[in-house]
Amino acid sequence: MLYLEFFFLLLMLYTGSRYGGIGLGVVSGVGLAIEVFIFKMPPSNPPITVMLIILSVVTCASILEAAGGLKYMLQIAERLLRKNPKRVTLIAPFVTYAMTMMLGTGHAVYSIMPIIGDVALKNNIRPERPMAAASVASQVGITASPISAAVVYYLAQVSEINHNITLLSILMVTIPATLFGVLLMALYSMRRGKELDDDPEYQARLKDPEFKARIESTTATTLNEKLPSSARNAVLLFILSLLTIVFIAMFPSVRTIDIASKPISMTVIIQMMMLCFGGLILLITKTDPKNVPNGVVFKSGMVAAISIYGIAWMSDTYFQYAMPSFREGIIEMVTAYPWTFALALFIVSVVVNSQAVVARMMLPVGLGLGLSPALVVGLMPALYGYFFIPNYPSDIATVNFDITGTTKIGKWYFNHSFMSIGLIAVIGGCCMGYVLGQIVISG
Repeated sequence: MLYLEFFFLLLMLYTGSRYGGIGLGVVSGVGLAIEVFIFKMPPSNPPITVMLIILSVVTCASILEAAGGLKYMLQIAERLLRKNPKRVTLIAPFVTYAMTMMLGTGHAVYSIMPIIGDVALKNNIRPERPMAAASVASQVGITASPISAAVVYYLAQVSEINHNITLLSILMVTIPATLFGVLLMALYSMRRGKELDDDPEYQARLKDPEFKARIESTTATTLNEKLPSSARNAVLLFILSLLTIVFIAMFPSVRTIDIASKPISMTVIIQMMMLCFGGLILLITKTDPKNVPNGVVFKSGMVAAISIYGIAWMSDTYFQYAMPSFREGIIEMVTAYPWTFALALFIVSVVVNSQAVVARMMLPVGLGLGLSPALVVGLMPALYGYFFIPNYPSDIATVNFDITGTTKIGKWYFNHSFMSIGLIAVIGGCCMGYVLGQIVISG
């Protein structure tokens, strides 16, 4: 019966993924009701902590966007890319990685993608090389962000087991590991695919006068817009918020109210600081609050919160119900082959399209099996597997932004532009993360 119920869980996840976004969350709500009232599973607690973290981070990042801070960051990124156009394939993934690391979400990548394509095309570089790598890197950077929901949830869980584990110690594993994966991916991308002059498909399309005119006349840039000083101030305040969070994480005494009490949880600190600095950005830059809900970050963040609400609650209900029966067999497998936990994370991510959701679903399972914090932290890059099926918004947008058609979804669906580089980034990140986890967390 447990296997049948697990198949039902996968079916509901698949059905929800066909609708995406909010649809994924509310279809999971249907699955949750069936689990409780038909299969008689006790409902678990809803993922309130993860949702509150997402809401606070999205609120602050959305105010940053409304204040013009996101455009200011884009202009800095564009200047970097245009200053080194021949190295766009190497630089672009690190640009999108850094944006995600700062903002805690990869959805800010849409604005920079046409610029990456434009720089590549103007220098006769196959746009697929930097654009696909940049899209993948924007998601790889989530586990390196001190304010992403996935990282904060890991911190809350593993610090309960080992109080010596801090936000800084997790980032000391995930940042070098993911950077290593991105570097391998970028190096591979520099020679992938045919040069534009040797690509018969692209050359055939150039024979169409309308297509050729579009290629020659297209220019994407943010540099022609003069931004007010408030945009720069918003970015400086946002960076200050990240530094404040890291500082408080490094010194627990700062978040201790009195001698008798325990330090305030970092999950609470992050929510508090994000709301605080969101308010400071709003007040200091005199941003109109009415503009905040209109940005890309706010809309995508709210969709993510609703999606996580349904998926994590439904999945957690099943795993808490079924784990006593599966526990022994899974322990033996993971003990003998630790990499199988990374494979489990990856497979779940392919289905649910959210690293925070995968963390909420699978980390309690791993810790419940007795896996060490060093192992589960080291394998965090495997939370990203949703490049495997090319239906994630950033990947689809990248395909559409590449006017040359070199970034594409292949005839056989799985032979798309993101597959090889995604596997390189995740596998490379997990290998480096496993080694660093043993040194930083276990050591």
